[in-house]
Amino acid sequence: MKPGSAQSANLGASTEEAALSAQWSRIHARLRAELGEADHRSWLHQVRPGRRDGDEVTLYLPTRFLRDWVRAEHGLRLTDAWRAEDPAVRRVSLRAAARGKPAEADRLPVAAPPAAAVAAEPIRQPELASPLEPRFTFDNFVVGKPNEFAYACARRVASQPACQGFNPLFLHGGVGLGKTHLMHAIAWDLLGRTPAGSRPPSIAYMSAEGFMNRFVGALNAKSAIEFRHEMRGVDVLMIDDLQFLIGKDGTQEEFFHTFNGLVESGKQIVLSADKSPIEMTAIEQRLRTRLSCGMIADIHSTTYELRLSILETKAAASEAAIPEKVLALLAHKITTSVRELEGALNRLIAEMRLFGREVTLETAQVLLQDQLRAHDRRVTIDEIQRKVAEHYNIRLSELLSPRRARNIARPRQVAMYLAKQLTERSLPEIGGKFGGRDHTTVLHAVRQVGARMTCDVTLAEDVDLLRRMLEG
Repeated sequence: MKPGSAQSANLGASTEEAALSAQWSRIHARLRAELGEADHRSWLHQVRPGRRDGDEVTLYLPTRFLRDWVRAEHGLRLTDAWRAEDPAVRRVSLRAAARGKPAEADRLPVAAPPAAAVAAEPIRQPELASPLEPRFTFDNFVVGKPNEFAYACARRVASQPACQGFNPLFLHGGVGLGKTHLMHAIAWDLLGRTPAGSRPPSIAYMSAEGFMNRFVGALNAKSAIEFRHEMRGVDVLMIDDLQFLIGKDGTQEEFFHTFNGLVESGKQIVLSADKSPIEMTAIEQRLRTRLSCGMIADIHSTTYELRLSILETKAAASEAAIPEKVLALLAHKITTSVRELEGALNRLIAEMRLFGREVTLETAQVLLQDQLRAHDRRVTIDEIQRKVAEHYNIRLSELLSPRRARNIARPRQVAMYLAKQLTERSLPEIGGKFGGRDHTTVLHAVRQVGARMTCDVTLAEDVDLLRRMLEG
């Protein structure tokens, strides 16, 4: 290139940069007046013009966090403002690049272009979020009586996030019953509903421990403000195992304000724990109150029928020919955790595929003997009394008292019946555990309950449910 040509090219580039800077100055001034000094100082003050390529303008911010925040909160406004300044501009892009360093290679359009130029965007979740498990979808969730209400609530939130009465959605229940599965299913369903060319919702899923670790890390790195803005800028926040937030006063304080900020801005919150909010007594009262203001869904212990259905579904999905008797054995013996149940099934499937062996009832008992033995436990009379009192909503002291009121006498007879069925204690020993009653009283209770169960469906269901809870 001749010296004169190079000089002309440099002059042209300088003129273009000057024109771009002038345009940005005018746009910046209008946005500053529109948004106010606080937003300008926090965010737009750090935007700087980059270059123009045809109908596209590129702006730079110093960090990925700032780029993503400005993109989510002010992207459409920036695009509209630039089009008003120069109708030839059809797209505005933001890139992260510190001064003196090259921009990141990924291209992030601020807003969807006109219909003629729509292109699908990759799903990008917040940097602080934990990954979602691809297997945990609604299609892979087996529904039964113990979890149908929680499932229905999760479906409602996925179809109508932040709808009245369902924000937050609080799932609680024992380990391995499907809380995490439903949380991931909500996230996948929300992402799957995103129209082509539209920005997918920003979903942050993490454990309570992860939230705490990220917050502490942000404090140590002196980036707490960025952490807060990212947490409060998501469309959906999901915190798993919230019980581990107990006793962490600083983290509880941060979570409380994050919770309030998201709910007030109409964003969805989904939480899970091993107990209901009211039972989480180590959490501050104001936070317990806020956790209770939405929908609370309990996932109960699995029934035999649900466990068997889960095993049949998983076996069919794996195309493994596991005999029905083997599945029934697992469903009967492994009652506390769906994860453990699936783990036992996977072990049998691996045995079939690795060694080409047929799985029978006998081989399953040998292969899983340690796991099955761990679930053979003895039920105590004390456990029976506690469960019965809880089920019938009476005090344990009333169950053991001399009172003969019907609402006390019936549960007492049920407890005696179960004590005879589920323990090896003698009638006099059982009577002694019920306030020193005679063995004939126990025998009468056992006979009465056994006879009534044949014609009283409600009583039969109560006894069956209590038996399953105790044996589980």
